[in-house]
Amino acid sequence: MSKLPMDVIGDIFNRLPVKSLVRFKALSKPCCSLIDDPDFIKVQLSRSVNTRSNLNILLKGLHLYSVEFDSLNNSVPIDYPLSSGAGTEAFGSCNGILAFRLTDKNLALYNPSTRQFRRLPVSEIDPPPGESCKSGYIFYGFGQDVKTNDYKVVRMAKFNKTDDEEDESFFFDYEVKVYSLKNDAWRKITKLPCYLRFMFQFFYHLLHRRGYGVLAGGVLHWVMPPRIEFGMRNKIVGFDLGTEEFIEVPQPDCADKSYLLDVGVLEGRLCAVCNYDQAKIDVRVMKEYGVKESWTPLISVQTTRAINTLAFLKPLAYSKELDKILLEINSQKFVWYDLEKKKMRSVKIGGSPGTFGAEVYIGSLVQIDDPKRIQIEKQKEQEKLKIKSCKKRDDFLSKGFKLVL
Repeated sequence: MSKLPMDVIGDIFNRLPVKSLVRFKALSKPCCSLIDDPDFIKVQLSRSVNTRSNLNILLKGLHLYSVEFDSLNNSVPIDYPLSSGAGTEAFGSCNGILAFRLTDKNLALYNPSTRQFRRLPVSEIDPPPGESCKSGYIFYGFGQDVKTNDYKVVRMAKFNKTDDEEDESFFFDYEVKVYSLKNDAWRKITKLPCYLRFMFQFFYHLLHRRGYGVLAGGVLHWVMPPRIEFGMRNKIVGFDLGTEEFIEVPQPDCADKSYLLDVGVLEGRLCAVCNYDQAKIDVRVMKEYGVKESWTPLISVQTTRAINTLAFLKPLAYSKELDKILLEINSQKFVWYDLEKKKMRSVKIGGSPGTFGAEVYIGSLVQIDDPKRIQIEKQKEQEKLKIKSCKKRDDFLSKGFKLVL
């Protein structure tokens, strides 16, 4: 391999699975430098996206599991720092990085391919000044600001004026903070829209992990369910990671306005999932982000003998041939939906939990930590060890002289 030009080696490496690339870093220093090079990481990620390779399904139950998308055979527990016990939630993924919630104040980022793990600095949840209230339900989201190549976490905390989480006073105060990986710091968002006070509904958001933002077009999305008593219909609420502002996203016109709305993402495009009384679900995709007229019907699913109720549906990914879509149904099963035959086929995954949330993530070499910062920290650690070693030697020599005397 040493006789091959590095550009040829780079082209070969670019076609390999991420797992192999991680192992090949140990081959030599030039190989390690090539695989860690930001340009190579960017090209490798782009190729994976374009060829639909290195895809995985993340299963979220009491524990976290990963399934290779190409095989969909068996689930494997995700091993990560602080993974002992249950309770860790993954609330988002972007370019191979997973966002974890260990507790409300303990958040972390993790790349399962490189095993880089980074805990976020703690940021307290501060109630409104002069108000007697406590924090309640918390919305989360994670994604990338493409313009600045910065990864951001959004935390949106609702405040209760009583101890009752199901308090239906409707007018909730919120605190919204954004964490920037580049700055390694949180920033409070002060410009909040009025409709945010109507955002939370207890059963809607607790079921099926609807409080976790859906990333599409550089925007995180949540659904504000209908408030019939106020004449308010479904509303898709967006938070732009670039401008760090809330935006309203146009939702599709449906013939029957009596439906429950969910949002999903399919190959980076926003999807609207319209549920009609758990008997029929229509999925539409926004082909041009932010353009109402670009909402296009994708699939329509109805109950069957095997699926007698449609409480929840989530589109996950296209097959490599683009002729099928993998769907998560009722947080209990996977099915392939054939786009031509308009039929569903069940998929059995060994070792998967009884109930779960599912999300697609891509294997990547994207680094959570800045390589320069890592190098500086290593140098500091080596200097500390050197000083410690010198001190031990001096102490030893000092004791030796005392013994002689």
